[in-house]
Amino acid sequence: MDGISPRRIGYALAALVAVLAIGTVGYRWSLGETWLQSFYRSVVTSALVGLDTVPRNDSSRLLSIFMVIAGVTIFALVASTLVESIARGVLTGALAEKRRRRAIERLRDHYIICGYGRVGQQIGSEFRAAGADYVVVDFHEEALAVARERNDYFIEGDGTDEEDLEAAGLPRARGLVASSDSDADNVYITLSARAVRPELLVVARASNADAAKKLRIAGAERVVQPYAAAGRVMANLMLKPQVTAFVDVVTSAAGTDLRFEELEVPADWAQAGRTIGELRIRGHTGAVIVAVRKRDGHFETTPDPDLPLEAGDVMIAAGTDEELRALDELFKSAEAVAGR
Repeated sequence: MDGISPRRIGYALAALVAVLAIGTVGYRWSLGETWLQSFYRSVVTSALVGLDTVPRNDSSRLLSIFMVIAGVTIFALVASTLVESIARGVLTGALAEKRRRRAIERLRDHYIICGYGRVGQQIGSEFRAAGADYVVVDFHEEALAVARERNDYFIEGDGTDEEDLEAAGLPRARGLVASSDSDADNVYITLSARAVRPELLVVARASNADAAKKLRIAGAERVVQPYAAAGRVMANLMLKPQVTAFVDVVTSAAGTDLRFEELEVPADWAQAGRTIGELRIRGHTGAVIVAVRKRDGHFETTPDPDLPLEAGDVMIAAGTDEELRALDELFKSAEAVAGR
């Protein structure tokens, strides 16, 4: 119990030793008993369990009264310290829980990570580096300990439970990641999230192709197979080491100044329909449009300057933070999206 005061306990122990020493010497002097018998009488009297025998003279009786009062005082001090420490710990924990819940209730457009194992923790690190708010949902003590250490928002619960998802702010969330080690849990998490938010962006983890298929049926818009992805990256590091290293750097939130970003052309944008060349995006912002996903889902890679940008198109842009902010300003109400 972290709330216990070592100093107060030390004072109580020192006082107890002093009282026992005084009692032992006093009983030895007043009753003429052996040292062991005198020590025994001191312990019995100060511990409030009764007297071995009724003291034979007034001096020993007065000493017994002192021993009883001293024993009561010492044990009261120890008991009050323990009770106060326990109460403080319970109260502090309750207040911390209440503050955390209130902070989560204030979140908007955040992400929910269901499953905070090694994969979930890496996802959290990327979100943190990107400045994105997120809430962890997990019930394993090891995962919760990591969340506390990182000062993450977290809900001690199960992502398959709709009440726990609601406590994590599902109705206000921008997206959800089902990153549990269990494929079955990820399917249930996806179904639970979809039942509340049919339009929510859900990214799920799968251990194999069969699980990935089930997760897509359950409603996951994106499914990642960590083992397959790791194998692909390792193979590409051998076959195309510089290309793979470059892509890894620019897609990491903690990478270099050059970053990739996604911007959607808003429906109310006044200049919708104008071409990339007419807008002079590179000249005005410094950012480069490397691809455009059209509304029908197909990608225009290395888009031609004559390609018109229409409402609902998603631009994949590369640039520094400053250049990407300028691009965002150009589109005014355009908002960054997460892989839709």
